[in-house]
Amino acid sequence: MEPIDIGLWVTGGMLIAVLAGMRVAFAAGLAGFVGLVWYFWDKAKYAPEKFLYWNERREIWDGALGKAVLVVGQVPHSKVSAQVLSLIPVFILIGYLAYHARLTTALFEAAKRWIAWVPGGLAVSTVFATAGFAAVSGASVATAAVFARIAIPEMLKVGYNKQFAAGVVAAGGTLASLIPPSAILVIYAIIVEQDVGKLLLAGFIPGAFSAVVYAVLIIGIAVGLKTVGPPVTGFTWRERFESLPPALPIVAVVLIIILFVYNPFGDAWGTPTEGGAVGAFIVFVMAIARGMRWPELKAALLETAKLTVMIFTIIWGVLIYVRFLGFAKLPDAFSDWITALDMSPMLILICILLAYAVLGMFMDAIGMLLLTLPVVYPAVMALNGGETVTAAESTFGMSGTMCAIWFGILVVKMAEFCLITPPIGLNCFVVAGVRDDLSVQDVFKGVTPFFIADAVTIALLVAFPGIVLYLPNLAG
Repeated sequence: MEPIDIGLWVTGGMLIAVLAGMRVAFAAGLAGFVGLVWYFWDKAKYAPEKFLYWNERREIWDGALGKAVLVVGQVPHSKVSAQVLSLIPVFILIGYLAYHARLTTALFEAAKRWIAWVPGGLAVSTVFATAGFAAVSGASVATAAVFARIAIPEMLKVGYNKQFAAGVVAAGGTLASLIPPSAILVIYAIIVEQDVGKLLLAGFIPGAFSAVVYAVLIIGIAVGLKTVGPPVTGFTWRERFESLPPALPIVAVVLIIILFVYNPFGDAWGTPTEGGAVGAFIVFVMAIARGMRWPELKAALLETAKLTVMIFTIIWGVLIYVRFLGFAKLPDAFSDWITALDMSPMLILICILLAYAVLGMFMDAIGMLLLTLPVVYPAVMALNGGETVTAAESTFGMSGTMCAIWFGILVVKMAEFCLITPPIGLNCFVVAGVRDDLSVQDVFKGVTPFFIADAVTIALLVAFPGIVLYLPNLAG
């Protein structure tokens, strides 16, 4: 059997296992291991119809199994020991410490006092507060859970529709996937072997842009339906300015992370990992100053460890599958097929993004990207002309490196979109779980208008790549 056929059979089996409910990490790891054994078994020229003595069959089997175990055994250390992966627990820890430092409450209060006077003001305030919290937290689920407790009661108090209020929080929580520090951007950088610093920089403007699009949508809905989002007034200028100092640590952390990645006045201060560590220390000091004690610190550390282990386990499993794909040459075959299609490259890219939208209805964001990128990423790069292509010779008008960054932001934005799409939309389940008065169906109904906002954002990011690439181009 040809290696490509083995790759297709194993991939099909893995997808069936995932759709049947098996965890992505275990489905991918098992598929990769089985595929490697099958590949080495076939490479030994074993044919079922050929008569072989038992000891000959056993020798072929032992050889195939031994080679597969050797390949699989190298994955956890060789890949997960990469320094860039240390960003993931650091970014997650920042988010949990920020919660215990009550920075979330400070952000929401500041946003409410400055923005709540516009139509749909509390909902708009929630979106910008979640965007601010996203700048110190890489976890969308944590952001949605925190603001479900803070923002929804405030919106219900002034007469917001409960479904709409829940939808605002669920959609706003997705911004943490794009706005750095973002764990999913780090994972993308590792899988496609790109500069994590430039990818983090690239997420700032699209993340802020997404928040603005959400805000415009909310204001439009509030103007059209007067009962959806009544404005909140009565805050004096003194009260507004008094709300700013408690939220300033967020600004400090964001600036530090930026300066450790890109310093417009000279060399960067260090690596993204060092910047994240300094940011975590600042938030830790703030949390201690604001009353965090050992039980809260212990909870933050344990939750960070749990989420980190979950992400690392997924990475281990998927990287075993990726090793198998390399032997089966499935990515090369898919790239050749994509580039041979008699269609516009831009139309093919749009079809790939639509496929992510469908796939995201049945899989979590991290698992979806980890499983698809080893095959899809080489195909997109081939559409643009290859990883070493210059902007002048490329299809999409950008170099190979910039194309990798642009595509990364697009697929992470698609991952955001999948966090609120039924039936798996994780943020919707989290919001419903936090609020006893809300069902999952209520939250899904509430996020429906935000599908339009996300579609508009993705369309504009595709049409105008400069939105994504402005900061990475400045960094060189």
